Amino acid sequence: MTITIKTTIEAPVNKVWEYWSEPRHIVCWNAASDDWHTTHAENDLRAGGRFSSRMEAKDGSMGFDFSGTYDLVVPYKEIEYTLDDNRKVKASFVTIGDKTEITQSFEAESMNSIELQRMGWQAILDNFKKYVEANL
Repeated sequence: MTITIKTTIEAPVNKVWEYWSEPRHIVCWNAASDDWHTTHAENDLRAGGRFSSRMEAKDGSMGFDFSGTYDLVVPYKEIEYTLDDNRKVKASFVTIGDKTEITQSFEAESMNSIELQRMGWQAILDNFKKYVEANL
């Protein structure tokens, strides 16, 4: 099962790409809710490169590494990667005037409901949109 989410950001694609890919920005937006945060991020944005984000509950009760390997990187247009659990993810960046539309598709996992996964990934994408638009 593949889940697709999207958003449109009031920013040019070069800024969106920068905020999406640089670890100093990733740690600022990569969370689905206010009680979670990303404590560390690494990103080697190239085919064959690895990425990793440490996501943790702010109260310290739980955490996990979100990591994988890039399969395809087309700057300012598309990113495809494989998560360490072998699920595939694709993100596309489309310029619409002075805005950028991001569409992200990912293979669902079996531990959480489809709706919970969709809501969690969409919440992170919404956080990203807020972060970019607030920091232009």
